[in-house]
Amino acid sequence: MGMFVGTFASALLSFLWLIVLGRVLVSWVDPMGRSQLSALLIRITEPILAPVRRMLPPTGMIDLSSFVVLIVLGVLLGAVR
Repeated sequence: MGMFVGTFASALLSFLWLIVLGRVLVSWVDPMGRSQLSALLIRITEPILAPVRRMLPPTGMIDLSSFVVLIVLGVLLGAVR
């Protein structure tokens, strides 16, 4: 049972990491979220990024919340593996 939980947690964290990275990459091309893919990525990742964004100091046009979340997810992924 423990192996299943570890594998599931690893898969979930990897999925979240890829989704957040996808949002970062898509934001360079479609920052307003006009395409269906952009809108979907924004809708999925916003509940994760919004609390982090509120905790960070304002940095103008640069949103560092995605990078903070990617780092945290990477650390968690390394701990689970």
